[in-house]
Parts: sequence; C-alpha cells; structure tokens
Amino acid sequence: MKNLIIILLFPSFLLAGSEKANQEKFLILKKINTPIIIDGIIDEEWNIADKADNFFQLSPYYGKQPSKETYAKVLTTEKSLYCLFVCYEDQEKIQKLSGRQDNMNGDIVSIMLDTFGDKRTAYKFAVSASGVRSDLRLLDDARNRDFSWDGIWFSASKIYDWGYVVEIEIPYKSIQYNENITEWGLDFDRWRATDSEDLYWCTYDQSERQRISKFGRLIFKDFKPTIKGLNLEFYPVAFGKAYYIGNGKYKVDPNAGIDIFYNPSPQLTLQATANPDFAQIEADPYSFNISRYEQFFNEKRPFFIQGSEIFMPSGAESNSGFYRPMDLFYSRRIGKILPNGKEVPITFGAKVFGRFNDWEYGGFVARTQSIDYTNANGEKFNEPSAIFISGRVKKQILENSSLGVLFVGKKTLSDTYGVLDIDGALRGSNWQLAYQIARSIKNDLGDFAASAGFRQFTESWGYLFRSRYVGENFDISQVGYVPWLGTFNSVIITGPIWFLKEGPVSNIFLYSGPAINYEKVDQFTDYSGVLGISVSMRNNWGFEINFNGGKAKDVGVKYNFFETSFSSWFHNPKLSGNLYSSISKTFNFARNYLSNFYEIGGSLNWNITNTLRIGSSLNSWIEGNPNGNIEDITYNARPYFSLTPINDLNITVYIDNLFVRSTDRMERIFMGGLFAYQFSPKSWIYFAVNEIHDRDNEFNKLKMKDRVSVFKIKYLYYF
Repeated sequence: MKNLIIILLFPSFLLAGSEKANQEKFLILKKINTPIIIDGIIDEEWNIADKADNFFQLSPYYGKQPSKETYAKVLTTEKSLYCLFVCYEDQEKIQKLSGRQDNMNGDIVSIMLDTFGDKRTAYKFAVSASGVRSDLRLLDDARNRDFSWDGIWFSASKIYDWGYVVEIEIPYKSIQYNENITEWGLDFDRWRATDSEDLYWCTYDQSERQRISKFGRLIFKDFKPTIKGLNLEFYPVAFGKAYYIGNGKYKVDPNAGIDIFYNPSPQLTLQATANPDFAQIEADPYSFNISRYEQFFNEKRPFFIQGSEIFMPSGAESNSGFYRPMDLFYSRRIGKILPNGKEVPITFGAKVFGRFNDWEYGGFVARTQSIDYTNANGEKFNEPSAIFISGRVKKQILENSSLGVLFVGKKTLSDTYGVLDIDGALRGSNWQLAYQIARSIKNDLGDFAASAGFRQFTESWGYLFRSRYVGENFDISQVGYVPWLGTFNSVIITGPIWFLKEGPVSNIFLYSGPAINYEKVDQFTDYSGVLGISVSMRNNWGFEINFNGGKAKDVGVKYNFFETSFSSWFHNPKLSGNLYSSISKTFNFARNYLSNFYEIGGSLNWNITNTLRIGSSLNSWIEGNPNGNIEDITYNARPYFSLTPINDLNITVYIDNLFVRSTDRMERIFMGGLFAYQFSPKSWIYFAVNEIHDRDNEFNKLKMKDRVSVFKIKYLYYF
C-alpha cells in the first residue's frame, strides 16, 4: 500500500510548479478627490482610470472569444476603492432576478482583491444585474470559500438598451489589508447566465480553474491606502420569543443584547457579544442515519459562523469534497441541544482574529450556564457551567503553503476537555497536499488522530488520495466532531480526464482505485475497489456513476458488500435541481442486521418570476431485511416558496414532513416561516415562526408538540 501511494504521488510533485501567470495583467490605481456617486451612471471621473478588458472565457468553451464585451475600471479616494463594470448584452437576455444578500441568481459581476499579497486569500464582492449583493472570502488559493464574511460596502446597477452597468464602493476601513505593500492581487469575473459563460480578466488552466496565486495586479503608484479611524461596528439587538406552553397559552420572553466589532488596525478584528441570542432561526433538515456514528449538522448561528475561517484546518476543498479535515472545533457543542430539547444557555462570547506579516491568528471564548434536564427515561441530570476557549496560529510558508497550530478546550469545575492540533497544506497551482495531526485531552487521558489528503488534476490525468487515523481513546466529543474512534481508512483514486473543445460535453473523468477501512471494534480491515465516471456538460448539468465493492465485517458478521450510486445535477436561470439514487448491501445499525439499503431522492427549484421561487426536496430511504424483503420505507419532503418582492426583503415558508410506510401515516410535520429584511448594511429585521407536530400514539393523531415565534431586530452603528 505504501509503495502504491508513492508511485501515484511522486510524479505529481515533479510535474507541479508555481508558474508565473498573468504578469501582463495590471492596472495602475488612480486617485481622485471627489467621491463617485454610486448610481450605475458612468461619470466623467471614470475616463482617467485604467481599463481591464479582453476577458477570458473559462467555460463553457475554454479559451474561446467571449460572446459579449466586458470591461472594468478601478479608482480610489482617500477613504474608498471604487469599481466600474460595463457589460454589453442584448437587453432581453439579461437575467434580472431579485434576491437577498449572499443569495443571488442571474447575470453577475465581481471584483476579487488579494489585499495582503499572500496569493492564498482574497475578498470577493459580487453584484447581480438586478442589484443583489454578495460578499465572501476566497481561501487556500481559491480552493475554499467563506460565505460567512459580511462587509460594509455599497453598489448600484443600471440596465440600458445595450447592456448594464454596475458600480461598487468598498470603504478601506471595511476590509483588512497590509499597509506596507505596493500592489494587491486583482481579478474580475462576469457570469452570463443565458449562455452559462464564465468570464475572467485573468487566464487560468482548465484543470485547476481560478487561482489567487495567478491574479493580476492592482499597482499603487502615487497612493497607498492608510485609512485610520475608530472602525467600530456597534449593534444593539432586540429580540423576543413566544413559546407555546399548552391550553392556548404562551410564554413571552423579551430580551436585548449587544454585538460589537472593532478593527483597531487594518489587520486586526475584535468581536464580542453580551447577553446574546444564539438561537438559529431555521431548523435543521431531517436526517436518516443507519450508521453507528453520530450525525453531523452544519452551524447556522451567525456569531459562530462569522470569522470562523481562522479556526478551520487547512486543506478543505469546497469544489470537490473528496478530502475533509477532521472537525476539531465543532461549535455546535457550545449551547448544545439537550435530550429534552432544551438548549444550554450561553451568556457571553468573544472572538479576536487578525494578521501580522505572514502570520494569522485567532482566539475565541464563550461561557455557558448550568442547566438541569431530564432524559427520555425520566432520569434527572445537570449540564454544568463551562468555559469554551480556542486559539489558532497559522503561518504562510513556501509562498503559497501554510502551517498552523490549533487548540480547543472546555473547562468545567470538575473536568477538562480539549484537543491540540498541528495542520498545514503544501500547494502548487494544480495540486495540494493537506495534513493534520492531533492529540486529545480528557482530564489525564488522551490519544492521537491524523488525516491527510492529496488532489491534483493535470490536463489529462487526475490523482486523489485521502487517509485518516483515529485512536480508540481520541475522545473530543465535548468540543469537536470525530466520532470514528479506533479506525483507520485510506482511499486512492486516479484516472484519465478529458477536456473536450467542442460539442455538448465539457469534461469526462474516469477513475478507479483501492480503499481500506479498519475498525477496532470489529477487529477487521474492510477492503474494496472503487470505479466511477463523472461527466460535466456545457449547459450546466452533469452526472456521476460510482461503484464500490469488497469485503467487510460488522458486529461479528463477515460479508461481501457493495454500493452503486448515481447522481445528476442541473442549473439554468429558471430551473435547478438534483437527482440521486443508490443501492447497497451494508449493516443497518439501527436495526442490528445485514441487509440491502436503498436511497432515492432529489430536489427541484423553479423561478416562476423574477421575484417568486418555489421548490421542494423529496427523499426516500428503503430498508431491506435479511430475508430480501422491504422492511420499511421512510419519506421526507420539504416543499417551500420564497417571495422576494424587492432586493433584501424575503418571505419564505416551508413544510418539512415525514411519512413512514409501516405505519401508513404522517409521523411528523414541521412548519416554518421566515420574514427577513435587510434595511441597511448589516442591519436586519427577522420574524420567524416554527411549529412541530408529532404523532401521538395514544390518540393516533398528529399533535402540536411545540410552537415558537421569534422576533429580532439588529441595527448597525458604524464609526
């Protein structure tokens, strides 16, 4: 096995390189004294700005001349950076869908800025033709995204009979940057929805797509941003909850809190919250689990999402998902939901994150209150008060690589829990090797865990490798999510990839390779082979077929296992969706036997008008039994409608229902509604209603279990 890994990976490092690209792509930043009015009208001041034109088509026809002309310009005042996009288009082809921040469709333009010159991270500011905004952070040389970042910036769009114009203003005090460098990395992007054209100012290889390390340059010739000020964001928050307590009565709980963001320098941010409302407004989707391990749920609470990138281990890739580092800091352990449905109260939280030269750092602290609860058997327990802390340091090495240390801990009066981690990533333009080594802490006990992942795609071949080891005493269940104690697994996948220049097919990846999985509880090493094909079409749909089969052992039962899966996806301005299905022979830990297991599901979303969107997901899980018959089928549907009459004002209603074939009845209905209005930058009004109906077996009918109404208003004072 070791020799095979070396054979596959060694040529990749020899072939990899950090080629200099787009060196001819640069703009000189010109300074003006009068601020530009952000209204989508091209003022005379723009005439002195350098022009970025001759955009490059990345897809669907790599390297071909774009169908329509685009150019962008940038200017600056002492306080703000300004950007202009001029996009030529037939007016009837411009997709003008309404939306809310970070949730947009249609024709879109964006500017990307590497403000530290580190060739790894960048800001991205995007605006649609209808004026919807989105902002995020590009991480790990654009291999990953952080959508939680929200800045204070301004934009406007205006549609003409020849196309449309977008203007953007980015105040320097809204972003972090290195005051000592003389140029920033720069790129522009345009998405033409009608033809699925993705156009960039810079040129990228088809196999790797966008890379921050290959950005063009924004050169500061007679000006460098050095804006100073208080840079304080102050958010008074008022919120209230109404709980249904039965017999037509409600318990009303009004409250208030404070959120503070403070940027004492362009490279440092402090965030604190007092008496916070940490409840998530939207409920988690239903999850069906037949494995022996705990289910993972994504974080949805804004305080824990914002600025979380610094606490993420290196190497996650949002575009493939093949390798995922271990989640050593699982923030849903803080203020967790107890067996009786109550949440552990959080009284205080604070974060700090920033940069100094090639170093990034972050810190986190939160305090939870003691709370009594009763489990499903009626036994009484106490969740003690606790302090959660985390510290992170990361350094840029070898130009585009990183090395970091992470600590996460939890302290109660009687116990100490935590984990210490060293992680990093070595990168070339078309490859990445990520690694992670960790030590758990549980009072005087501890154990080790490690993971690694490699990915490279050339113009003709793909290489993927991942491996994870978790010691049997590596228990970080109080602070992280690593439930696979006493396991080791490894997968190697490789195969040819074809990028087609003409025709409906964009690329084909045919892959195969071996996999092993050892679980100490079974004293056995499962082994299997993987074979699959992934096909992407030029009109934004594709499919993947995968087969995995071999020998396995679970709960003393040895067997031949297999899994065959199919997935497909599509997206266009009016419709988007996905379809998946799988059949497997596996051990059902929920029923404690070996049997066949089937999954069939998908989702469909339809933009009926520019303001109204409807859709639904439908999933089914079919459990077999040892006799080869169907034991049960569980169905879960989640229809919804979403109305956005104007940008940043949205009303969403959804119904999540659960039907079980064996009982031939609906077992649960979860209804939710959300009104959200961003009336000013980073200022929101929320009103949400959630209602749960569960099956009452005594009366054989659905009975309302809980109803909660939440009102929240958050207003930004910006100094």
